[in-house]
Amino acid sequence: MGMSNEFRQESAAPPSQTTFFGIPIGDYGWFGTLLTSAALGFIAFFAGTFLGIVGILAFNSTTHANADYAASYRLVGVPLGLLVLLASLAYLGTLWVRRKLRKA
Repeated sequence: MGMSNEFRQESAAPPSQTTFFGIPIGDYGWFGTLLTSAALGFIAFFAGTFLGIVGILAFNSTTHANADYAASYRLVGVPLGLLVLLASLAYLGTLWVRRKLRKA
């Protein structure tokens, strides 16, 4: 008759499913894998370019040099974006292939 103060928290994902910060990523199809990888690559490109611009700004301010801001995307943004794109494609693609092989 007494009330229980016990709360049970059940996750939406089964324990064997792969999650990233609570987001289930193990059940993406091939299009979801491509879309997520492209989005991560774009985010890394823009974040790397922003940090490169801030770095060049700090360098130009402290040394009174005249470094070209185009180096921020050529030397930082593009390589970082491509690296993250390829890494996420490899990881998410591996999850997709393993899931397909497990079902077969």
